[in-house]
Amino acid sequence: MIRFTRLLTLLAVFALIVAACSSDSDDDTTTTAAGGEETTTTAAAAEETTTTAAAAEETTTTAAMSEDPLLFAASLPLTGDFAIPGSKHADGYQFCVDEINARGGILGRQVELLVEDNRSDPEVTVSQVQRQIEVEGADALLGTFSSLLTFPASTVANQNDMMYPIPSGAALRIWERGFQNIFYFQQNAAELIGFSPVSMIEYYTETGVIDPAITTTAIVNADDFFANAIVTGLVGGEVAIPDSDEVVTVEGYLPTVGIDVVYQEQWPVPFTDWLTLANSIKNSDAEMVVAATASPDEAISLMNAFATVQYNPKLVWMSQGAQSEFQETLGDVANGVTIHSAWHPLADWEGVLGGEVYTNTDFIDGFTESFGRAPDEDEAIPFSLCQGVEQAILGVGSTDNVAMSEWMHARTPDDPVKTILGDWVWDERGLPVDRSMIMVQWQDGELKFVYPVGEFPGTVDLVYPKPEF
Repeated sequence: MIRFTRLLTLLAVFALIVAACSSDSDDDTTTTAAGGEETTTTAAAAEETTTTAAAAEETTTTAAMSEDPLLFAASLPLTGDFAIPGSKHADGYQFCVDEINARGGILGRQVELLVEDNRSDPEVTVSQVQRQIEVEGADALLGTFSSLLTFPASTVANQNDMMYPIPSGAALRIWERGFQNIFYFQQNAAELIGFSPVSMIEYYTETGVIDPAITTTAIVNADDFFANAIVTGLVGGEVAIPDSDEVVTVEGYLPTVGIDVVYQEQWPVPFTDWLTLANSIKNSDAEMVVAATASPDEAISLMNAFATVQYNPKLVWMSQGAQSEFQETLGDVANGVTIHSAWHPLADWEGVLGGEVYTNTDFIDGFTESFGRAPDEDEAIPFSLCQGVEQAILGVGSTDNVAMSEWMHARTPDDPVKTILGDWVWDERGLPVDRSMIMVQWQDGELKFVYPVGEFPGTVDLVYPKPEF
């Protein structure tokens, strides 16, 4: 509630923040030019070197236009609570821009990427997005990580008629405001994510892998936009939409399958008392644990606490943990943990980049060669988003952001945005149509694809119950 109040206050004083932000020279920015060279500059220096949209309009020759790069800009949490996924999002964006430039750019122009560290702070995010629009003259915005930061960032973009594609901002309160400029590049809003793990449990119960059926669960979560929304979707409740009288009622997935919640707890962010929380969950004797975390660090801390108190439930589902750092840090403790995911290496969707077919396998091979490590979903999601932005610009023939938003809304199943995360078509809110999450599980150090079964080659059975530490 404190964080939500903070957001409302933030939006109320937005005009004051904007007035002050142009004089703020303390925020470091990383600009990657078309040639790949990175320089760290202040906002003042960036203002002197970045070509604005007005300057671009004054260009009179095709040759001059081809020399003037398009500017893609993102405010990301490279430090702070969301640093792990935020840094990975930056790598996903960077690799996409590199791949676009290697194919000749967009509309004959190379692409320059500007990434600024918002330090996981909503106020910093607001000032950075405003500056990227008004001072840097960004041609396109690339979304940030987390619902907490996405809510105010998308408001700024909407006020400035800029399209704002979102990689990781699932809470329904973002999507029920009537904005026509936002598009989600994951499969479901947070309140709807529970459909996938519950469907997985039903499938494996029907096939005898889960026997007897699970009847009790503990639900714990961070006091965070995203995490709270997941819990609401599981147990049911009402979602109040800020700045309106609208309330969305969510029925709840767990009651429909006969799973009782025997323990429920919310922790404040930041949080350190993981051992006390783990012991409380253990004392509930819950067969299953649902942990809706705001960051991978929280998921790691909770699992370490389970190991310390020797609590090993039969099934653990977490909202974070598909990152390689999760398994590398936890080792055997990660074994058997399930996570919902937007992406998996075996889901070889076929996308488009530079007007040519570009598959998930192409992405994995290219990213691994460029970065010396395999990608995970926090790099794949922003790459998919960047593909969508490129297709919107090509579809419109310009960087007219209003036209780009209209073009995105006009996609159909026969003419979708095609990316390494599959085909995208959005409803009037900007949420994907007919998409569901992938369920993955750590099995002996590898992240296996366990549900839906048979949609792609390589699916394996769920390991149940969760192996001992």
